[in-house]
Amino acid sequence: MDNKNTGIIATVVATLLCGCPGLLAMCMGLMFAVVSQFPDAEIDIFGSNDPQSALGMGIGGLCLGLVFIAIPIAVGFFMLRKKPGAAPTSNEPIPPAL
Repeated sequence: MDNKNTGIIATVVATLLCGCPGLLAMCMGLMFAVVSQFPDAEIDIFGSNDPQSALGMGIGGLCLGLVFIAIPIAVGFFMLRKKPGAAPTSNEPIPPAL
């Protein structure tokens, strides 16, 4: 397998395993953060009906989702970038100094 093919496969796998759950976490985090701001909303976060727990869960979900979305971007960048090659060498003799 070529390094480019390996990079593409790694990027696709990272996107499926990290990017998609990251988008879901960001959507749910945004929903929790918005719902926590509604007055008289019925909130139940792990048995707590405090709006601050929903806000904390929302902000945590947004942060976790952002990290999960950054992982496939980093994998794609590092796997698919063009690596700098070695400087070309020349076998020609060096001209004499004047």
